[in-house]
Amino acid sequence: MYWFLDGDFLVGGLVSIVTIAVHALVTVLVIKAGRISARHLPPRRRVLTLIIVMGASGTLLMLAHLLEVAVWAALYELLGVVQDKDAYYFAFVNFTTLGYGDILPAHQWRVLGPITAANGMLLFGWSTAVLFAVLSRTLRILRLG
Repeated sequence: MYWFLDGDFLVGGLVSIVTIAVHALVTVLVIKAGRISARHLPPRRRVLTLIIVMGASGTLLMLAHLLEVAVWAALYELLGVVQDKDAYYFAFVNFTTLGYGDILPAHQWRVLGPITAANGMLLFGWSTAVLFAVLSRTLRILRLG
């Protein structure tokens, strides 16, 4: 009757909130680091500055995604959704929406996979928007765009 109160929806929602909080924190860090770098790196080397700012931003966001996958994997291990050695792999396949289907979750937790995928889609889209915002702002500061 109240399917949305099942354990997998509640747990998946809570873990999604945790990963969104991680991403928000990293977003603030990326934007601040990009702004500081663009203003303090030598303006005469604008292209090099742009490469450094975008490279650092992309690296930080990628590290955030790896951490977010680890949060999902920890949940999978804690709940026994898949075998311990497969938890990170399974979380990564779901988070990236790759969906090989070679590993299946325990039946009572099968909705966690799609919740993980929806969370991953949201956060990858968010990262794309952040990278575009950092690029736009950096180009403006360096007067390249």
